[in-house]
Amino acid sequence: MKTVSISLNSIDKVKSFVNDISKFDFDFDLVSGRYVIDAKSIMGIFSLDLSKAIELNIHAEGDALENVMKVLQPYLV
Repeated sequence: MKTVSISLNSIDKVKSFVNDISKFDFDFDLVSGRYVIDAKSIMGIFSLDLSKAIELNIHAEGDALENVMKVLQPYLV
């Protein structure tokens, strides 16, 4: 598992983020304070405070993790 900080400060960013990570078969969790939600859930993301950076837990390893990191570049803080 790897944890990175991301910024989803607009509706368009949230939509493209969910579309990008939904292509992968493994799990992603967004952590904001005491809340942990499925990062593939667009409704769940909108329940978080999007004005600040959010932690993303990526449950992948090796080549899969490298591919995800390339896709996540536009969202990283």
